[in-house]
Amino acid sequence: MFVILLSYQKPLAELDRLMPEHVQFLEEGYRSGVFLACGRQVPRTGGVILAVGTDRAAIESLMTQDPFVREVAATCEVIEFRTSLHHPALAAFADPRTRSVADVPPWGGA
Repeated sequence: MFVILLSYQKPLAELDRLMPEHVQFLEEGYRSGVFLACGRQVPRTGGVILAVGTDRAAIESLMTQDPFVREVAATCEVIEFRTSLHHPALAAFADPRTRSVADVPPWGGA
C-alpha cells in the first residue's frame, strides 16, 4: 500500500484552476484500480491519496501525470508501507501475509 502526500506549492487560486484536470486524473486512478481514497488535508495545505500496488516506481511515475505535480503546483511524497493488521473490509488490499482483526464492527461502527 501507499500513502501519497501532496504539499501545495502555489496559491490556492492556481490549484483551483487545475482542479478539474486533477479530479479527472484521480478518477482515472480509481478506474484503473490503483486509488482507494483521497482528499484534502485539513487545513488545506495539500492532499492525501491512499493507493495500492506492488511497484513503487510505477506509483511514482503515475503521480508525475497528476496536473498538480506536472505544473509544480504541489510536491509529491510516496510512502510505501506493509500492513501489519487491517480491518476485514481491507483484506483485498492488505499484505496477504498479515491478518485482519477479528470481531471489529463494520465501517461506521465507532
